[in-house]
Amino acid sequence: MGISEKDYSALTPKRIVEELSRFVIGQDEAKKMVAIAIRNRWRRLRVPSDFQKEITPNNIIMIGPTGVGKTEIARRLAALIKAPFVKVEATKYTEVGYVGRNVESMIRDLMEAGISLVKREMMEQVKKKAEKDVARILLKELYPHVPPDESNESYVKLREMLFEGKFDDKEVEIEIEETATPPMFGVIGAGFEPGIDIEGLDLPDPIKNLFPKRRKRKTMKVQDAKKLLLEKEAEKYIDQEKLKDEARERVEESGIVFIDEFDKIVGADGHTGPDVSRSGVQRDLLPIVEGTTVATKYGPIKTDHILFIAAGAFTQHSPSDLIPELQGRFPIRVELSSLGEKEFYRILTETETSLIRQYTALLASEGVELKFTDGAIRKIAYYANLANEMMEDLGARRLHTVMAKILEDYLFEVPDNNVRKITITARNVESKLAKFIQNEDLSRYIL
Repeated sequence: MGISEKDYSALTPKRIVEELSRFVIGQDEAKKMVAIAIRNRWRRLRVPSDFQKEITPNNIIMIGPTGVGKTEIARRLAALIKAPFVKVEATKYTEVGYVGRNVESMIRDLMEAGISLVKREMMEQVKKKAEKDVARILLKELYPHVPPDESNESYVKLREMLFEGKFDDKEVEIEIEETATPPMFGVIGAGFEPGIDIEGLDLPDPIKNLFPKRRKRKTMKVQDAKKLLLEKEAEKYIDQEKLKDEARERVEESGIVFIDEFDKIVGADGHTGPDVSRSGVQRDLLPIVEGTTVATKYGPIKTDHILFIAAGAFTQHSPSDLIPELQGRFPIRVELSSLGEKEFYRILTETETSLIRQYTALLASEGVELKFTDGAIRKIAYYANLANEMMEDLGARRLHTVMAKILEDYLFEVPDNNVRKITITARNVESKLAKFIQNEDLSRYIL
């Protein structure tokens, strides 16, 4: 489960930087720092066990404007090492005693991410078994005269056709299970509306189990029924205790919490401010980062070896304005540079999930071939950079706005015309964007 010892040993810092560079252009110093932090985790697990607990993560503060890759580095890093990851905003938390979220909830969110991550992996392992169960249920409804026998060639052929999507548009009636509160729970419950469905609420399992499950028949398309039933049947093969234990271990040993807008919990005078006790939030955060035990509905979680990556623009404050104790728990500080025209061009042409590739895939879904000339891409980079210079610097996020404006007419008209190929040239980009850039007031609303 998760990343194996062999795979982890192959993730040298250089290799991690190489992998991150597939998605993030530039910011080499930041990528280097997170790569070292991840490698140190592997190193810690290989030292004598009585010494492991003394080695704590070197938490990181990333300093830089919006849209330069801070979140993307952390998110891609977590995906690379198959680690539970959660992004939170520092401004969402309040000091204990005030109405609002307290900082411990970020660890509960991380545990939920861990449960989801491990559950997906476990469900993939039992997918083949679950598919056979789903096939029996659906084919019984679609072809009741065909016995569900593995030695029956007709049944095996129908099962293959089912998962090839041949029956996706057919309708089928299946039995589903729902959990709902009785009407009077709305009166006695903590502010719940009468008859509210509690399936999606974050209530402890013992409370959810107080309410009876009800079964009902529902008609839906086969493609929707397959998804619903596959999850339901796969869960039957998952050991829930093993799921919790694996997720807990993964969170404690490799979890990553990314705290955005970290500079916003520094008050006007460096320590306090008009918001709900910013310095109080810092003090509450301190034991979480130092190492404590947080109660969750899946059991206690130790935070000693969770990696915390904080990020903020720090335009009005600096990390040295944080309370000293918290500063000490974020020993690594790295500054990310602003992005310009050159970087935007590379982002559009070199990254694996670039907007060019995304829009090409979107239009390909309608049988349309989308191409950009090199001149067009350079113009897009030019205008994105110019818009950032004229207005707020949104970093690479400005590319989203510029690309959407260039392609909006094509995206709107494609389903109703017979165009099968679209080529975006520098002239197309110029004619679409020049008028907005020339009018600064208009560009503030459009770009």
